[in-house]
Amino acid sequence: MAATLNGLGTGPESPGQSEEEEECRGSKDCRGSKECSVSKECSVSKELYLERKHLVLQYVQSELNLLRLQHHRAKAELLQKSYFYLEIKPKQVNLKDQDNMMYTANLLDVTDHVQLQRIKKLGKNQTEIQLTLLTELLEQLEQGQEELNSYVRACDIRTFLSQWDLIKQKMAKLSTFVETLLSVEEPGKLHIKHRLLSSVYLRDTEHPPFSVSLYTRAPLIFDRRESFAHKKWAKLKWFSEDQDTDLQWCELHLRLLTEDRRREAGHSRIQTVFSNTCIIKNLQPGRSYEFTVRRQEDETLVYENWHDSIVLKTKSDAVETGDEAACSPEG
Repeated sequence: MAATLNGLGTGPESPGQSEEEEECRGSKDCRGSKECSVSKECSVSKELYLERKHLVLQYVQSELNLLRLQHHRAKAELLQKSYFYLEIKPKQVNLKDQDNMMYTANLLDVTDHVQLQRIKKLGKNQTEIQLTLLTELLEQLEQGQEELNSYVRACDIRTFLSQWDLIKQKMAKLSTFVETLLSVEEPGKLHIKHRLLSSVYLRDTEHPPFSVSLYTRAPLIFDRRESFAHKKWAKLKWFSEDQDTDLQWCELHLRLLTEDRRREAGHSRIQTVFSNTCIIKNLQPGRSYEFTVRRQEDETLVYENWHDSIVLKTKSDAVETGDEAACSPEG
């Protein structure tokens, strides 16, 4: 794109001749006249305008088309809801015990807790900066697309050509934004200066080299077709938004709601499950419950900001049917 932009200066050295110019050259009355000169200038300007207009449209279609921006927007929204974790390598280290014998330990089992908390704080700060930058870049790209389209739609030939340097600068700047956007859409490495292992385990050995980076896991979403409530129990089902089928430990939060959908004090509980389904028993008939699902926190989690929730209302005694007993959960 930069080479193409630089190749277009004030005008082509040997522009193709338009029909108006050919007609002008073939007319003896027009030859050398002021009118013919003006006609030539208009023809060259129009050709240059069309060439540069095509360049802008081509850039918008390739770099800032609607589908591409929607893809980046969807990816940003997913990241805003995702869980961010530390990935520390290597996962195991070789150490010496008090008898000077070598043994292998899981790195997280021999870390200095205070240093790990500092690294987690650094990871959280980097994640928050990344997500903020991602939102700002998308806004800049969407605004830039509108501005380039407005130049093409609204500007006449003279105005468009007079603004060409500004348009080139705008496209170059947007190209830089696109490159930055692609880099911040993926979690990166953390530059760590802290020692990670506890001196209790290191003894006289040197601190082994290690690297720390961030990775994400998609949020959990309730399956609203498969989640329902009966009179005294409810069945909840959820899935990972990236369709990951590996089961993980999850926390299901339950809260009893009042008539105005406020949380009723003292009526809440948390259930931990290693599954993507859960049956909640001992509910009150005819009441609304809010259920929230989240991944269970572990020692490498650095950032989470969103959890899916669903409100289900249990059936009341008045609408109970014979099917209630037949479909009650076992136990």
